Amino acid sequence: MAPPTPRPLPAPARPTSKDVARAAGVSQATVSLVLGEKWRGRVSERTAALVRDAARDLGYRPNLAARNLRLGRTRTALLVVPALTNEFFARVHTGASAVAEQHGFGVVLYPSPDGTGPARDPFASARAALDGVIASSMAAEALGAIRGADLPLVMLDSDPAEPGVAAHVNLDIADGMRQIAGHLIALGHRRIVHLASAVESWTFDARARALHTAVAGTPGTELRTVTAALDVNAGREAAERALTAPGPRPTALLCDDDILAAGACKAARRLGLRVPADLSVTGFDDLALATALEPELTTVRLPAEEIGRRGMAALLAVLGDRPPQQDSLPVELVVRGSSAPPPA
Repeated sequence: MAPPTPRPLPAPARPTSKDVARAAGVSQATVSLVLGEKWRGRVSERTAALVRDAARDLGYRPNLAARNLRLGRTRTALLVVPALTNEFFARVHTGASAVAEQHGFGVVLYPSPDGTGPARDPFASARAALDGVIASSMAAEALGAIRGADLPLVMLDSDPAEPGVAAHVNLDIADGMRQIAGHLIALGHRRIVHLASAVESWTFDARARALHTAVAGTPGTELRTVTAALDVNAGREAAERALTAPGPRPTALLCDDDILAAGACKAARRLGLRVPADLSVTGFDDLALATALEPELTTVRLPAEEIGRRGMAALLAVLGDRPPQQDSLPVELVVRGSSAPPPA
């Protein structure tokens, strides 16, 4: 005779908001305010901490589906970027996701099919699937198919003058270009080529304007500009053209991006030039690529994760009817081995 099949033990009951309230010594209404992120100005910091600690200790998880239905929210934000292949945007996503997770939100990463051009709606209806949009290094007008009239939009590293945007979070790009131009000029460089990105966007336009202003203040400095698509081979080809053009050879290549700078270093090697003894090369962004090159790249460090965090925090503030923080994030010149005084 076969032994009886053991009956499965009943699953332990999930803790409820009532359990959290009892453990914290507060009302269920207070638990709802704290866990719904609506406690500021209504509940003390100490009480909010008690509620969060009790929820964590009990393993309490709010019923998001029910709460979302009640609030008319999906608790989902869309992060639109020009490309997935650029490390900068991956780091922006990391920062945004970290803040979103703390508030029970999810972040969907969506590359615009045409780079910085018009982005198509990634869902059957973005309005029904999203609470808001964060866009990095794009133009607001490119997002018309996504944002809708009632979907808040937060722009990162984009034109602060664009209308109809809920919040702007920018990097101090102009200061970064002033820092790196000042570094080369202080070293004694007077023949500089700007290896500029051919991508049409506010961030690259801002770099060009700041560079021209910085160079204009130093008499005797010659600045030429060559453009290239944002990849290593295009950067190499553009750098080769600049270095072999008629007239005195430039002593420094100031690049809009570390990727273009990598191409510039390849061009120098192919032409038998030593970096930095014969030619200084600088980048912008401080990607992992900057320290993979030899010599390591002098560049401008952009706090990509921080701008992602600030962007998500700004969207949460807008959704919570609070004023978002909208200041520019500082950037940092990182001097490494690819820059030195020009050859005698």
